[in-house]
Amino acid sequence: MGITTEEDPKEMKNHQNSVDEMEMKVVKFSRGKAANLAALRDKKLKGQLTGKEKLIGISAKAAAQAEKWFLPIEGGYLEPEDLEKTYRFTQRVVVGGVDISSARKPFDMILPALGPYTLEYTSNGRYMIVGGRKGHIGMMDMLSMDLIKEFQVRETVRDVAFLHNEQLFAVAQKKYPYIYNRHGTEIHCLKEHGKALKLQFLDKHFLLASINSFGQLHYQDMSTGEMIANHRTGLGRTDVMRVNPYNAVIGLGHAGGKVTMWKPTSVKPLVTMLCHNGPVTAVAFERGGHLMATAGVDKKIKIWDLRKYEVVHTHAARAESLDFSQKGLLAASNGSLVEIYRDAGGHDYKVYMKHRMVKGYQVGKVLFRPYEDICSIGHSTGFSSILVPGSGEANFDTFVENPVETAKQRREREVHALLNKLQPETVMLNPNMIGNVRQPKKKEKKTKKEVEEEIEDAVEAAKSTKVKNKTKGRSKPSKRAKKKEEEVLRAKRPLLDQYKEIGGHPDKKQRVGDKAELPKALQRFAKNKQS
Repeated sequence: MGITTEEDPKEMKNHQNSVDEMEMKVVKFSRGKAANLAALRDKKLKGQLTGKEKLIGISAKAAAQAEKWFLPIEGGYLEPEDLEKTYRFTQRVVVGGVDISSARKPFDMILPALGPYTLEYTSNGRYMIVGGRKGHIGMMDMLSMDLIKEFQVRETVRDVAFLHNEQLFAVAQKKYPYIYNRHGTEIHCLKEHGKALKLQFLDKHFLLASINSFGQLHYQDMSTGEMIANHRTGLGRTDVMRVNPYNAVIGLGHAGGKVTMWKPTSVKPLVTMLCHNGPVTAVAFERGGHLMATAGVDKKIKIWDLRKYEVVHTHAARAESLDFSQKGLLAASNGSLVEIYRDAGGHDYKVYMKHRMVKGYQVGKVLFRPYEDICSIGHSTGFSSILVPGSGEANFDTFVENPVETAKQRREREVHALLNKLQPETVMLNPNMIGNVRQPKKKEKKTKKEVEEEIEDAVEAAKSTKVKNKTKGRSKPSKRAKKKEEEVLRAKRPLLDQYKEIGGHPDKKQRVGDKAELPKALQRFAKNKQS
């Protein structure tokens, strides 16, 4: 006697959907259709191929299972239908089509008396700091949308930057940059930097870089307080500065249309590129470090391939600020308009989204939030956030960045970062060269003693050579001695020139002969006068 139970149809449907989803992922990781082995007559070959096909199926299932657990969220973009264009979708339409938690992330903060505003995120995207031109500083927790600290410095604020985490941040004020903690307490005043216009922090090296009004680039170690470098750019005042996240090289845009790249240990720029026919207004680097976007007053946005230093795409538009997202989207601001560009393949960037602020708002900075589909905008009357589907990394690795880390995890990460801190010498255009063995030089000059030893060895080897006995009087002692002398001279000849160069006895100058052609004014000084 058996007992039968009826299964819930909803559970059966969910189970069937999960099975179908897993089959689709298995197909994604499979290596095409299985080979038809029925026609094979060789039993040995047939057995080997059957075993290989089985292993391929097992590996595809394992990869699909790993993706299911380790990459639970899939990224996506706006998908148009028929004749629709993605840049025609307004924020109201986008917000209406997302879930409740994502719909709460866009906002507008209107503070007309304290702007224009600049802003910065921590590397994990959880905390944001904003700085108003008229001295307003605010720090927010973007996960819970709570205000952590807000204070007034009563001075002009030009730029803000987080240090290694949210506990400390730097503010470029009227005369000097200052360091504050998350409670608004002033920690340091960096007078060596002078009147800083822009700030950038190199998180792997614990270096704070600044460019001041005299065109001086400063590097200071935030772990020891030591001033690492002070370079004069020699190209005038600039406030266009960004760090390449791939190799920690600083890129500066100048009024002459040039972009220069710097490292702490080099007095001269590593690369100087003429990018525009006029002042450069914005510079941005892609996450992989191989693409650079520049904008100038010549109304052009250019995408550069830094492996070849060539332009791969040019777009006719002005931009006051540029920024690349984690997935390669490019944001550009012009007046009150913000445009998002997407790579359509082959570095062909086309307009993906548009967002126009209220008339009269002047956008000063655009910045993508890490690990979120959010683009933040600092403008003349406050700061805002908009939804940009597909801009952020969908899944994060907690060993790299953890947006939901606890206080204990933050302390441990800070200790690990200090232990793994890189030296300033490791900043270079190609970081893959670090850890490689330097190849020996092709030609190294030998010392005088080494050349003398080589001459002695060559003479001994020449003397020890045996001369063959020959008939008809050709093996006389005088001839044998003469042949040995010739062998010794032949062995010493290539080494004597080196010995003369090292000993400081260069060859005598050649006398001016009759055939030498000299100017008429110098012919009277020749030993044999030329007619």
